[in-house]
Amino acid sequence: MADHSNADVLALKVDAKTVNQYKFVMSESSFRKILYLAAICVLILLVAIFFSLLLSSLPAIRHFGLGFLAGITWDPVKSEFGALPFLIGTLATSFLALILSLIFSLPISIFLGEYFRHGTASMFIKSMIELLAGIPSVIYGFCGLFLLTPVIRGLETKVGVSPYGVGIFTASLVLSIMIIPYSASIGREVISLVPSDLKEAALSLGATRFEVIRKVTLPYAYSGIFAGILLALGRALGETMAVTMVIGNSNFIPTNIFSPGNTLASVIANEFTEATGSLYLASLIELGLVLFIVTTIINVIGKIIIRRMGAGV
Repeated sequence: MADHSNADVLALKVDAKTVNQYKFVMSESSFRKILYLAAICVLILLVAIFFSLLLSSLPAIRHFGLGFLAGITWDPVKSEFGALPFLIGTLATSFLALILSLIFSLPISIFLGEYFRHGTASMFIKSMIELLAGIPSVIYGFCGLFLLTPVIRGLETKVGVSPYGVGIFTASLVLSIMIIPYSASIGREVISLVPSDLKEAALSLGATRFEVIRKVTLPYAYSGIFAGILLALGRALGETMAVTMVIGNSNFIPTNIFSPGNTLASVIANEFTEATGSLYLASLIELGLVLFIVTTIINVIGKIIIRRMGAGV
């Protein structure tokens, strides 16, 4: 009788275990479905943004065609609209800002990821760097306008160019400060994740600390570092308020890096409330469509480069 009772108890335990496993499988399946749904929702959102911009800019697309991208004149009075000056301004400010930010972000990443990884002081520096990403862009714009512009104007006077103060170079400097936290933070995280065994092996072979960083750490982490650079570039391409305040808002193609200019985002912010005609409004929306496409293309190219870097590690 006792053996029969024990067998029943054992059977109940097995059944309970089977039920729990079944519940786990069901929860795992449900969780996977939720993830798929979230991914599909993101894709739907991107497609919806693209088609909403496309449909709203159809009057300008029909009127100008591909000539809109090559047009150099932006004159709402004569209903002449061309995106080339703003496209050049966007790419010039973004890539120049990226180059300037790398001068600081890469050394910061190496310093915090290799030399100064632990301690209260390290946490304080990390927090201060990340705090830069949380400062509103209008604050950067004010600082650039009242603090940086007089300095740039004095530099332009010494160089012998027109002392505007505002322009492509000023906007790039402000942007470079704004995007440092993105590339620096991701670079620090990636560098800190490099296996210590690799570095210790290099040190045991007689390599110096600098040689370990140059020949082991950076080659191992460069795909992640490039991902942070790509994120910083995406942030620079879409910045509006700070750039609008210091770029000079000129609707002409800049002749040098000190010339005033405009970006796709800044001209939309400046003129959207003034757009009264349907063609004028459609042209501004088409600028947004161009910015969307340019950002997508740059991100896709960056992802391909990151994938090839990862494959080559």
